[in-house]
Amino acid sequence: MLPFKCTDTGEQHLHTKGSPIKETISPMAPITIKAYQEMVDQWVNTHGVRYFSEMTNLAILMEELGEVARLMARTYGEQSYRPDAPPQNLADELADVMFVLTCLANQTGVDLTDASMQNLDKKTRRDSTRHWDNPKLTPMLHKKDGPI
Repeated sequence: MLPFKCTDTGEQHLHTKGSPIKETISPMAPITIKAYQEMVDQWVNTHGVRYFSEMTNLAILMEELGEVARLMARTYGEQSYRPDAPPQNLADELADVMFVLTCLANQTGVDLTDASMQNLDKKTRRDSTRHWDNPKLTPMLHKKDGPI
């Protein structure tokens, strides 16, 4: 079964092969990376028919990252929003990136839990003191609205 959010009511339901089940799930229920990979796989095979090719998903990932970049440039950078283009939701855009990244992991056989742990271990061994020794990264003072 796959959780989904109803676009009309905002309620979350369990879903299987095209029909919602009446049981609802908590919108804040924590899930593991492995469980998310399984949920995405179920969604793709239930609603998406099949995975797009790896190259198509790579292109889609770049599109989604571009949407995050546009939002970041306008929210945290010097760009401004056009009057006819209202601000987008950063959490939703990041979730789009996570979804496509998970699709790529699933279709290439990457266990993101294992890969994430190995990657963090690699970074810890490689960079345990490197950033503390970088004079460009001295702690920043912050005011209410952001860095001074």
